[in-house]
Amino acid sequence: MLEELRITGLGVIEDTTLPLTGGMNVITGETGAGKTMVVTGLGLLFGGRADAGRVRAAPGRAVVEGRLRLSEPTATGVHTRVADAGGEPDDDGCLLLSRTVTVEGRSRAHVGGRAMPVSMLGEIGEQVVAVHGQSDQLRLLRPAEQRAALDRFAGPEHEKLLATAHESYAQWRRVADDLADRRRNARARNQEADLLRLGLDEISRADPQPGEDEELKAEAQRLEHAEGLRTAAQLAYVSLAGAGDVADETPDVTGLLGAARRTLEAQAGVDRVLGDLGGRLEEAATLVGDVAAELSSYLDSLDADPARLQAVYERRAVLRGLTRKYADDVDGVVAWAERARTRLSELDSSDDVLEELERERVRLSAEVADLAARLTAARRAAAARFADEVTVELAGLAMPHARIEIAVLPRPVGRGEPTVTVDGVEVGIGPDGADEVELRLLAHPGAPSLPLQRGASGGELSRVMLAIEVVFAGSGGPPTLVFDEVDSGVGGQAAVEIGRRLARLARSHQVLVVTHLPQVAAFADRHLVVAKDTGGAVTTSGVQVVEDTERARELARMLAGLPDSDLGIAHAEELLAVAARERRH
Repeated sequence: MLEELRITGLGVIEDTTLPLTGGMNVITGETGAGKTMVVTGLGLLFGGRADAGRVRAAPGRAVVEGRLRLSEPTATGVHTRVADAGGEPDDDGCLLLSRTVTVEGRSRAHVGGRAMPVSMLGEIGEQVVAVHGQSDQLRLLRPAEQRAALDRFAGPEHEKLLATAHESYAQWRRVADDLADRRRNARARNQEADLLRLGLDEISRADPQPGEDEELKAEAQRLEHAEGLRTAAQLAYVSLAGAGDVADETPDVTGLLGAARRTLEAQAGVDRVLGDLGGRLEEAATLVGDVAAELSSYLDSLDADPARLQAVYERRAVLRGLTRKYADDVDGVVAWAERARTRLSELDSSDDVLEELERERVRLSAEVADLAARLTAARRAAAARFADEVTVELAGLAMPHARIEIAVLPRPVGRGEPTVTVDGVEVGIGPDGADEVELRLLAHPGAPSLPLQRGASGGELSRVMLAIEVVFAGSGGPPTLVFDEVDSGVGGQAAVEIGRRLARLARSHQVLVVTHLPQVAAFADRHLVVAKDTGGAVTTSGVQVVEDTERARELARMLAGLPDSDLGIAHAEELLAVAARERRH
């Protein structure tokens, strides 16, 4: 859960800290006090888009910091991902997150004490928090979102089937597009293939080897300077090993080292230090002998061969001809040939290749159609259960006669999508199958079954969304749920029921609720109030926890706008008592 949230320099909030608890946290306050900035801060902390226009001019940057304590199995995945990126949890196991946004729009993120990309905050946010606001209600009206909600409810086995369908669909489209392209562009493909074959034929005749150009360059240099190399090697050899001529008494390194070693070893019995130095001279003599032997071999191999030099020149000319056409060096020419062979296989538009691709396309089409049929059956089975569970929750949200229906319909053809035949019917098909999912609301008995976007008022839509979230809560999901005024358009008994449902969610999740309804706020385990201060030159807001009398005063303000009214406070205390009894059951 999110244990603490600190916001600095964001909107009307100058610097405030929200101490949060497990269970249900509510955030209330006057209109314009800055409740929305709390949700905005949460969004920034978990990788949301930064708006520089919300940053206060002084100090010129907004900072949002959070302390996140995770339980298994979420903790293992998140901590592993953070550790791979170089961060680490605090000593008490909490993960510290930070997001900074400047007035110029620059953004920085820190996770576990290390600077990270903002996308890392987004990855963590996807696993630990789900934010629901009025914009989410609008998103719920989109058919794709309704299908995604049903797929999520259907469970992990259904999600595996959906992933298989995604993969099969992608493979089918790749084969179909390849086949269509080969047929449509046969002439251009054949022309490109002819050019590639010419290049491959030229390269094949030359048969260049990796690194050959550099080896030939080095060999040419040796042959061109053979006499100079021979003179240098011969002089060095004579200096090390002597001329081998008995009459030549010119001292050489090997002889001098031997004489020095023998002189020192003769005195080793008097002073062991000289003996040790003599041993080191023996090592030096061995090394010099090795170098002399290699110089001798080098002299034997060195040959000023004009014919070989001419052959090297000719071979280098052949390789330069290849590098002028195909790449900067011979290694690049070899790589070009490999790519050309791969491309040739892709360009092949022969009848045999086209027939093979057509057979594969037909096979994959049948596989996609089969998976689509299985997805349809699974969705219809899940739709009945999903609708029943959401309907039960609506009954508890002061909509006792309302009913949700979920229609799983064939996707129409004619939208520019490919088509397949499923259960004898031609339908449009996409990566997620051949279905359209539509949530419908029967507001009361006798009312027509209408799509949510046509049949639900704002208050009803809020309750439908909350009912869906309550149903989802039983199947896992992020441990922290944020509701930003999802109770808009609701009042009376419905408001009490929303508070009760949010309190039920808080038994298994950390719930943060921004609300203007006292009936909802009364169910909180912790009540935070955003208060606006207009006493200075600049309006600022802060957050404080209210308890006991102060909490009753806040509820009285929300009930009637009269925080000091004895009657209002009495009403608020009664509301708190009712909510406390409800939470105990």
